[in-house]
Amino acid sequence: MPKMKSHRRALKTYKVTATGKIKRHKAFRSHILTSKSAKRKRQLRKATVVSKTEAYKVRRFLLA
Repeated sequence: MPKMKSHRRALKTYKVTATGKIKRHKAFRSHILTSKSAKRKRQLRKATVVSKTEAYKVRRFLLA
């Protein structure tokens, strides 16, 4: 049986931290930025941790 391939898009999108959590970038920062406040755009710059329920699915993509 051939090896399982990891999901290529998931490998480029998510990063695993040293403690095993999964980091992701936030959405809503690609266009129509004039209607969004500077505070909102500044907070969208930062990466965040994937929730526990979604992390299970993402980890299956990454470690397949």
